[in-house]
Order: sequence, then structure tokens, then C-alpha cells
Amino acid sequence: MTVIDAHLHLWDLDAVEIPWLTPSLGALHRSFGAEEAAAELRGAGVDAAVLVQAADSLAETRWMLRTADAHPWIAGVVGWVPLDDEAAARTALDGELAGESRLRGIRHLVHDDPRDEFFALPAVRASLVELARRGLVLDVPDAWPRHLGTATAAARATPELTVVIDHLGKPPLGRAGLDAWRTALAESAALPNTVAKFSGLHLPGTVLDVALASGLLELALELFGADRVMYGGDWPMSVPHGGYAATYAAMRAAVDRLSPDEAAAVLGGTATRVYGLGDVASLRTAS
Repeated sequence: MTVIDAHLHLWDLDAVEIPWLTPSLGALHRSFGAEEAAAELRGAGVDAAVLVQAADSLAETRWMLRTADAHPWIAGVVGWVPLDDEAAARTALDGELAGESRLRGIRHLVHDDPRDEFFALPAVRASLVELARRGLVLDVPDAWPRHLGTATAAARATPELTVVIDHLGKPPLGRAGLDAWRTALAESAALPNTVAKFSGLHLPGTVLDVALASGLLELALELFGADRVMYGGDWPMSVPHGGYAATYAAMRAAVDRLSPDEAAAVLGGTATRVYGLGDVASLRTAS
């Protein structure tokens, strides 16, 4: 079984500015490079990964693509273009990003954007049509509570676009708001062009153990089905919570309770299909 981590971050603080990454974040406030990530993934038995943007900048997207070119185990990149400026987005996709075969999707840090209506903006809707036309996926981070509904509406309005809901939309803490989040996630899952990432589930005040991971995975499978759910480790965001190995152990234990076909889909099949990854270079077989 080929295991693909569909949600990995890398950053070089000397090369790219990441505005949200301040010293207040402690252990996260340093550079995390490809070599360190490769050791973590290989140690967990993961073959390859999709690298996901951490800054709304073309500079970071260019850096990620250069990093992917140097490390074949990075099977794809989810970058950034200015979705709220259709002309600028089209210029970037047809210009400096044209021909970048590892660019498989686009993401905007909507949870840091003050505009609740971001996915309803006419310019954004037009840009999403451009993504679909180029075979690119839209990733949506931390969508609950402000953006899950509008992301669903955008997916409904652009059925040719695949919309990936990162981190299951980011479930709320405790029981408060849980029913509303589940209802909103179910509305998104009812659309055939949406996909969920079983990722980023370190919620403040909780421990990502097998019970929590299994419960969230069970819900994701109930709503989306295994062919629309993919595993993501969300490293190095997991570092303050025990790191890659501990996170993977809990999530893998949950996946291992599934049927072989379901597990294969969640651990790699869905990501391969959704991001169009093709042949994947494996860390486990690399010399």
C-alpha cells in the first residue's frame, strides 16, 4: 500500500515571510526543511507527501515548487494565487506558474482573511472557474465556522471544480457548535465534487488519541465515503502535540480499523486521484 500524506508544510524563515508565524508560537517558530520532513515520514512508513502553502504569496509558491523539484517524494504542491483578483490569478497561472506539473491545487488562508464572504466574491468565483479549467483543485483551510457554508456554495456553483475541505473543516471544541458543524459538513459532503482531509485535528484542550481520531474518521466516512477522504499529517503543526510519529500512530490506528479497500483509499488512493499525482517516488524505497 502506498501511503501519501496529503497535507505537509515546510518553511524557510530566511527565504519566505510567513506573517502568522511569530515567536509566540514557540516550537513552530523555526525553519522546517525537506530533509527533516523526509526523516519523519520515512520513520512512520509514509511514502510521499503533498506540500501545502502556509503563506498567501507567490514567493512561497515558487519556493515550494523549487523544493518539490529537488525532492521527488514531494508528489504535488498546493500553492497560492490571488483568487480575489481574477486577472492577476490568471496572469500567474498562465505566466510564472505555467508548466509547473507539480502544482496540483490552490489555497487561500481564509481563516486569516477578515472577509466572511470571500468565496462569494465575484472575482473569486471567476478565479475558481479558471482553476477548474486548468485541472487544479481548491483547498479550503479551517473553514468552520466562517467559511464552510460559502465554500460549499462555491463548490455547488462550480461543479467542475474539486473542493478539498482541509481538517474536516476544523471541528469545534466540546459539544457547543458540534451539531451545527456536522450539519454544515454534511451539506458540503452531499456535493459530489467535495473531498475531506482527515488532517489537522489537534484541537486546543484535546488530545488526538485513537478514540478521537476514530470518531472523526467514522463521521468523515459516513458523510463522504472512503473515496473522498484522504489522510494528512499536518506536520510541523503537530510538533507541539508530540510530533509526526505520535500523530500518525493515532490516525493510522483509526485507519487500520477499516476494510483494506477503505484504508487504501484514505491512505493514498484518494489523494492520488484528487491531485492527479500519477507515479509517486517513495521515500521507503529511495536509497
